[in-house]
Amino acid sequence: MARGFKASPEGIEKANKALRRNELTQTALAESLEKHRSTINKFFNRKTVDRYIFEEICDKLNLKWNEICEPQNNFPDIDTLVQDIRQKIKADIEQSCGTIRVLDMTQPIDLGSIYTQVNILEKITGRRRLELKKLSEDLNLENFDRFCLNKVKEERLEGLKAVQDYKKLMVLGKPGAGKTTFLKYLSMQCSTGGLLKNYVPIFIPLKQFAETQDEPGLLDYISKWLDKCGVTEAPTKVQQILKAGRALVLLDGLDEVREEDSVRIITQIQEFSQQFNSSQFVITCRIAAREYTFTQFTEVEVADFEDEQIQKFANCWFEIKRLDYANDFIQQLEEDPQIKELATSPLLLTLLCLEFEDSRNFPKDRAELYKRATETLLRKWDDKRQIYRQQVYKQLFVKRKEDLLSQVAFNTFSEKKYFFKQRIVENYIADYISNLPDAPTETEKLHLDSEAVLKSIEAQHGLLVERAIGIYSFSHLTFQEYFTARKIVSQQTLSDLVKHITEKRWREVFVLTSGMLSNTNELLKLIKQQVDRILVIDEKVQEFLAWVSRKASSVKTSHKPAVVRACYLNLSLNLNLNLNQYPRFNLTRDLSCYLNRDLIRDFSQDFRLNLSQNLKKDLSRYLSPDLSQDLSPELRRDLSIYLNRDLSQDLNRYIELEITKGLSEALQDLKKQLPQEDNDTETIMYWWLEHGQSWSNQLRNVMIKHRDIAHKWEFNEEEKKNLEKYLNANNLLLDCLDNGYVTRAVREEIESTLYLPFEQVKNQFQ
Repeated sequence: MARGFKASPEGIEKANKALRRNELTQTALAESLEKHRSTINKFFNRKTVDRYIFEEICDKLNLKWNEICEPQNNFPDIDTLVQDIRQKIKADIEQSCGTIRVLDMTQPIDLGSIYTQVNILEKITGRRRLELKKLSEDLNLENFDRFCLNKVKEERLEGLKAVQDYKKLMVLGKPGAGKTTFLKYLSMQCSTGGLLKNYVPIFIPLKQFAETQDEPGLLDYISKWLDKCGVTEAPTKVQQILKAGRALVLLDGLDEVREEDSVRIITQIQEFSQQFNSSQFVITCRIAAREYTFTQFTEVEVADFEDEQIQKFANCWFEIKRLDYANDFIQQLEEDPQIKELATSPLLLTLLCLEFEDSRNFPKDRAELYKRATETLLRKWDDKRQIYRQQVYKQLFVKRKEDLLSQVAFNTFSEKKYFFKQRIVENYIADYISNLPDAPTETEKLHLDSEAVLKSIEAQHGLLVERAIGIYSFSHLTFQEYFTARKIVSQQTLSDLVKHITEKRWREVFVLTSGMLSNTNELLKLIKQQVDRILVIDEKVQEFLAWVSRKASSVKTSHKPAVVRACYLNLSLNLNLNLNQYPRFNLTRDLSCYLNRDLIRDFSQDFRLNLSQNLKKDLSRYLSPDLSQDLSPELRRDLSIYLNRDLSQDLNRYIELEITKGLSEALQDLKKQLPQEDNDTETIMYWWLEHGQSWSNQLRNVMIKHRDIAHKWEFNEEEKKNLEKYLNANNLLLDCLDNGYVTRAVREEIESTLYLPFEQVKNQFQ
């Protein structure tokens, strides 16, 4: 193949017209192209010139080189050349980009079978100009949505669409966001014809390129690759496809390039992308890795996975493994919002799938799971790929990074800060660094180091992320809670922790702390004492708990006393609280590890009539004189008949049980007062309107006298809130009891004194 181009007579005519149209002379054209005047003269005299100079001249004159070129040069058609190269590199692309293998995967997975579509944010989240108040406006410190920390309202664009929309793309993302997988997928799609089927895909791992012996330029590096794939005259052909704009150049992992190579590689990319401006380029890099300026590139960010992407990935993963686990995996994620937060990261979602494979469950100890997740981000993810990053502060090895993150987490979480200004976190870092060996003493140097450390943690590990300009948070609330618990365990500040027992936002910190402690005896004792003091000054609620204890003690059963008390709490509160405003307290669910289905039979007498009593109470409210005018005659009639029949039947069943003679006789008398079921509907309805309230009070008094049940616990709003705090705190205590190691003696002591009034437990553990 000839190595130069020569213009045809018709081409020269077009070139001269283009000169005049652009108001150029041959000298001016030479200057604008930074070429010697003799080179331009050769072109216009129809002499052979280097073909790429020929193409540059045509580009400057807005002419197509193949319409100017002399036909007898016998150059192959560009489409033919592209397809020939595509065919020869296909096997190599398949080998290098067709599979993925990360973390502890025992074998590679076919990329096409697992790939989940990447979404792109066209606005970089960390470059938003938002105030701290704006970021925090959706936060409710007591009932906040855990996911609001990661919510991004900007519209998402499919990754493939972004590649089609932008000729030069810089794809930024957190560690493990799926950037390399995305580039491999682009390479495979291009190679197989699913995307840019008339382009040649060129996938270059920049770390590998930067560390290649003899430090070749990008053009030489690509030429050697094509030569290895069997492309003859590779240097010439690669330039031809690049100049023709028929290459998809994929440069992966700019952040993985060593510090000593970075200037050289950045310069090469800038010059290469400008020289071959017509081709398509995509570069990937971690957010905050370095300050790069590629003026011709559009910067976008990889978005976190949404529910649909998580579900698709899980379905593909377990289908590949031939495990029918996907539905269980998704269901357990939905039931555990703390773990689900991690699933928005493709890397951590992979970790969760690996964990789930062994037992079809997530680890019971979430602290251990989070430890593995943070180790993955702090060390394993880079180690597995043999990437060694610059340590901006040599004393800050992994253990100290964990200690530093624990300090930042504890301080910010304790101060109710989920978003915090950059200077705040830099001050925490500077304070930590100042106490390390060989730490700088100069304030300015310490400040520079703390800023570098912050950017390093963000770029290398993704545990701290910039949410807007100068405003940071942990990448997941889960990590902030985990490192807060880690700090508490290391300093043994358990007495300070239990002060937060009624604050819902501290719940996960309690559970994680209990899982991290080698022995939770002290923590559980402190929690139990704090829980019992919640209602100590509330006389009415203390009276209620005393009744619960008394009533439970009257039941003969093999079940533990705490379970019996929980059943009566559950029954009574469900009947007495306004359930439209306050949640149903399902205490028996929280004691499910002890509860037996047969237990309900021990309470059949009290349960059955109480539920009938509650039904009567609810229905009679609609039959009261004040409301009867609002009901249609048909509805009043139906309610009256239903109520009368239901109570009559329940009373019959109840009387048949083995109850005391006095109770049996009292219920017989009450039953006789009810109108007969064969009475006409008007008679039944008016009987209830006239006698219903009185009859209801008689029934309640009979049950209080003979069964010590059906008390009317009318709690005010403050008492209801205190009860809710008390019950939630007890549930938290049970979670911690179930999550950590505790001696048998302490466990039995706690279980035996659950849900007792303060008077009965005030000397506990003293």
